[in-house]
Amino acid sequence: MSTIAGLSLKDKWLVFHKENPRIRIRDAARQLDTTEAEIIAAFAGSSVIRLESKLTELWKRLPELGYIMALTRNESCVHERKGVFEKVGINSKHVGIVVGPDIDMRMFFDRWAFAFAVFDNEAAAFKKSIQVFDHQGTAVVKIFLQENSNHDAFEKLVREFEDTLQLSSLAIREPEPAPAYNDDQVDVAAFQRDWSELKDTHDFFPMLKKHQVSRLHALRIAGEYARQTANDRVTALLEKASEKELEIMVFVANQGNIQIHTGPVKKIVAIPGWINVMDPAFNLHLKLEDIASTWLVKKPTVDGMVHSLEIFDANGNLIVQFFGKRKPGAPELPAWTELVTGLQ
Repeated sequence: MSTIAGLSLKDKWLVFHKENPRIRIRDAARQLDTTEAEIIAAFAGSSVIRLESKLTELWKRLPELGYIMALTRNESCVHERKGVFEKVGINSKHVGIVVGPDIDMRMFFDRWAFAFAVFDNEAAAFKKSIQVFDHQGTAVVKIFLQENSNHDAFEKLVREFEDTLQLSSLAIREPEPAPAYNDDQVDVAAFQRDWSELKDTHDFFPMLKKHQVSRLHALRIAGEYARQTANDRVTALLEKASEKELEIMVFVANQGNIQIHTGPVKKIVAIPGWINVMDPAFNLHLKLEDIASTWLVKKPTVDGMVHSLEIFDANGNLIVQFFGKRKPGAPELPAWTELVTGLQ
């Protein structure tokens, strides 16, 4: 690190990456005492173009890019899905939704702060993409162009949404206070009654909010609706889903975006510390040492019981969720029910 003292942030990153090519920019930013967004912004005006804050308008235009790869991650899990944007719905200035067989997202725009168009730069390990970050400089979602993407459309979008001022500095905010919960004083009987009366999985979060209970504590007091299982069950789930050619749903979220894969998982690759899905259109990378607890969860709906495997870190943050493929109005796939309830 002494070799980069006194350098600009842009040059610090170039030197650091050359000396540590295997360290990802997210992790490198911590070692450089900065944020990933600030490293990206340091290249503004050269291989990076800062975009205007009209992010809801930008997102409506992403179908123009054609076939892309969307990446959403949190501290412990990376979700990469290739395909095309189809229906992009902006429900309000705060919430949006992308629906399609390939790209499936739930966006929370009030968490989005900075957006950049990034161009190929081998020395900086940059690939052509649109990258969005939150107010703390942490990546929310990245859209990477592929060889068969519409590169002309990308250039057009960059020109239309380019910010007038290509500043290399960002107004980074301190992390927001953790949400306050009422875990120690929840009326357990009333909570379990409300859980038993759920009609839709989308009613689950409002129920948590009603009782001011954290998601992890909700599972602890759920009674028959949740039980903890071994942390290695996620590997068994993925391997069995692959063997059975079962279509599943994989949800990975951060504070600004939820990204969903619906479909099969075929090539399951275990390497020290990680379990991975390495399919042509879907990659998942889950850091096993970050798993603090794993839960088998049941939620009643008008279509029958819905089962999931839900994985948390040591701070009680949800890392990843697995469901069987289903749509509203249809019951859960029996093969999924059998698989997930058979996990011990």
